[in-house]
Amino acid sequence: MNLIFSQGRIIANHHELVIRLNGSARVTLQASAEDVRLIQQPLLITATGSGVQWSIHLDDSDQLKQLSECLGIAIEKI
Repeated sequence: MNLIFSQGRIIANHHELVIRLNGSARVTLQASAEDVRLIQQPLLITATGSGVQWSIHLDDSDQLKQLSECLGIAIEKI
């Protein structure tokens, strides 16, 4: 799956998630699917594992739903 959002591009499959952020720094965030959480409010992807932790906000709930389907991860309501 290849998804464009306001901050860059999300590339996902059943095994991993890669986020490439726009800008001159060329930041790339990567996580295995088992380390990813999808949170409904706020619209948030978080990754925690192996001493690494990051999170990023999405633009809308449709993007979160698409990632949930692609990764096979339920969306959490916190």
